[in-house]
Amino acid sequence: MMPSQTPPAPSEDSTWVTPPRRGAERVTGAGPAIITAERILTGRRGDAAGTLEVLADPVHGVGVLLDGPRITAVGPLPELQDQAGAALERLERLDLPGATLMPGLIETHAHLATSGTDIEYPEYGVHEVARLTLNAVRAIRELASVGITSVQSLGARHYVDVALRDAIDDGSLRGPRLRASGPQITTTGGHSWHAGAEVDGLDDIRRAVRDHHKRGVDTVKFMATGGFTTAASLPWNAQFTAEEMALIVAETHRLGHLSAAHAHGTQGIERAVDAGIDYLAHASFISASGRTEFDPALADRIAEAGIYVDCTITADVPGMIERNPDFAPPARQLWERGVRIVAGHDTGIPQVAHRSYVAGLQALEEVGLPRAEVILAATSRAAAAIGLAGITGALAPGYEADIIAVASDPTEGLGALHTLRAVIMRGREFVPDPVQGLPRIDDPDPAADPAIVLAAHRDSIRRINEHPNV
Repeated sequence: MMPSQTPPAPSEDSTWVTPPRRGAERVTGAGPAIITAERILTGRRGDAAGTLEVLADPVHGVGVLLDGPRITAVGPLPELQDQAGAALERLERLDLPGATLMPGLIETHAHLATSGTDIEYPEYGVHEVARLTLNAVRAIRELASVGITSVQSLGARHYVDVALRDAIDDGSLRGPRLRASGPQITTTGGHSWHAGAEVDGLDDIRRAVRDHHKRGVDTVKFMATGGFTTAASLPWNAQFTAEEMALIVAETHRLGHLSAAHAHGTQGIERAVDAGIDYLAHASFISASGRTEFDPALADRIAEAGIYVDCTITADVPGMIERNPDFAPPARQLWERGVRIVAGHDTGIPQVAHRSYVAGLQALEEVGLPRAEVILAATSRAAAAIGLAGITGALAPGYEADIIAVASDPTEGLGALHTLRAVIMRGREFVPDPVQGLPRIDDPDPAADPAIVLAAHRDSIRRINEHPNV
């Protein structure tokens, strides 16, 4: 039973200990409902190149007809009323004049269990699992409160994200639908080894992937290269051999899961592509010289394989590029070559708050992705990337009712996404928590700024080259 549904009335020989009481939701998900607005972005492309499909009826208005958690119709209000038929009398109705209805936003790269912490993998001692779980619950509420209705977790110790996904699915907790990966598979001492899935050699790899399968993950993520937040893990170098990566992906696919790889350096990206990866996080083409060195031929291979890529364009990336243009994630170049770019931000790591999601979309536009592409990257394309194609990410009959309403038109400016007027998940309204403001970081922590880390590496190379030949 959905928590918002009213239980049966007591029989003649019983009374209520606590009478039923409806919550603050204007749409409960318990039956038919209609939501009306000025326009609808369906999550699909428009007929003209570079546009999105927009539904509007200046005379009657437009809306979405729901039956519990599912969408049954989308379009002009008179058509929806005709389709509702006799149910029209008992419809829950939410009218949002001037607003835009659109698919709920999707974060394809989140870290829930360590969110809100100053270091990526804090130690909590004997209370570790409990504290990580509480962190994750707080994180999903923050995500939902800024309009995110689906999330892919790409790294969580102790499979906290699997347990959280199941609690959301069975109605014990409210939150975005969740795709879980458990701990990231890495080499001993490799990037994010603190997450708890270190492996060495082929047998270890088989065991780790099979254990992830046993624990119920949706996606298996591995660290194809080092990373910027684990000391001495060298982001420009691959961590696994080509044979090892091929085994990770093959075993993951054999067990029916999607595969995802953290990959900064070109060597690791290429090996992951060779292995048949489904999803690449970062794809920053970092070389051992400490620069982004885009490889067009490799980008073409990524596009031809249909691999989804999040370039991790967070709110502060434009500033990083300004401070050091040698670090410039090639989102625009990848998109121009046909790569499927999605909205993934590595949220939850230090200095990347979940509530900065919309600012990350604005940054993605600032680094060169057209606005319509950004919206697709955050909705329908993102849904396909995380295994939810045909389920969510679009407003169409048969899809789950994951919907947000914003006060104006996002195609006129992505800042509209900050002005939430409603968040609907699985047909039931979520009442957002207050969201604390987040100032832009002007003086980042050097340990968390790739541009600064890369500049330090380049400086060390310069000093080596300038040393006397003795």
